[in-house]
Amino acid sequence: MTLEPQPLFFGRMVGRSLRQIVWARVRRDKVAVICLGVLIVYYSIAILGPAVAGMVGISPYELHSELISGLGGKPFGEMGGISPEHPLGVEWGTGRDIFAQLLFGLRISLVIATSATLITVFIGTVIGIVAGYSGGLADTLIGRLMDLILAFPFLLIILAMSGVLTQRLTDLGVPEGNPSRIAYLILIMSFFGWPYLARIVRGQVLSLREREFVEAAVAMGAPRRRILFGEILPNLWAPILVYATLALPSYIGFEAALSFLGVGVLPPDVTFGVMLANSVAYFKVVPTYLFIPGTALVILVVSFNLFGDALRDALDPKVIR
Repeated sequence: MTLEPQPLFFGRMVGRSLRQIVWARVRRDKVAVICLGVLIVYYSIAILGPAVAGMVGISPYELHSELISGLGGKPFGEMGGISPEHPLGVEWGTGRDIFAQLLFGLRISLVIATSATLITVFIGTVIGIVAGYSGGLADTLIGRLMDLILAFPFLLIILAMSGVLTQRLTDLGVPEGNPSRIAYLILIMSFFGWPYLARIVRGQVLSLREREFVEAAVAMGAPRRRILFGEILPNLWAPILVYATLALPSYIGFEAALSFLGVGVLPPDVTFGVMLANSVAYFKVVPTYLFIPGTALVILVVSFNLFGDALRDALDPKVIR
């Protein structure tokens, strides 16, 4: 472990918080900074994309029959109908603007992945802390529950239960159609995702609960909630943040795969997976329709993975710099 120089303040050494140390380490990694910039751009597009599309005058729902041929719906021109008015071309068969579809589809994909990640982190952290600190029967029961959830065939259950659980969400008050399907994807990915984080957190808590600061809190009569979430939780942010940055891109890719299999959102709304599924039939004729959303998805997932690796290294004091 190498000691980092501390900043001087009027000739005195000034201590830095963990956040400042981690940010200084991340800034020295050029790849991490570039990936962070890419992620900021993606989230900004997801938030402001619909407004930008309205200002530019494009819509993912508007059909442009004049831009496609009457026989088969092939876009006129080269490269899928790319033109100044439609910089990424138009969709085969409908003439809908692909750039507008990316703007709106990115929002849905990020909403699903981000929401599922937040729910997964919350449930996995709470249950992992409780299981690791409590021990005994509670730890055993929670451990068997995690084993039971992990034993289910994840993909088959999602495909088989899609219609039933989506209808049940509609009966509970979730709007019918894409809102209920989006809620289903978020809940089902969170349900099968939290045990992985819970196991990591539990393993960390098993060692933390024997530390002096926890024993001191117990000796002072601190309530259990204070011990769990005031003393132990602050020492778990490193593995939690790293897991979140790695889980979110996996959820993005998984949502795309489910949409490709027909479990995602319904037309006319789109996500990356829906665009990829629609483009497969026309790949040999209009390859740009596959490469454009595919490239956007690859850049997003790779940026998350590389930034997660950099954040893990920045939070690990054993890494030689």
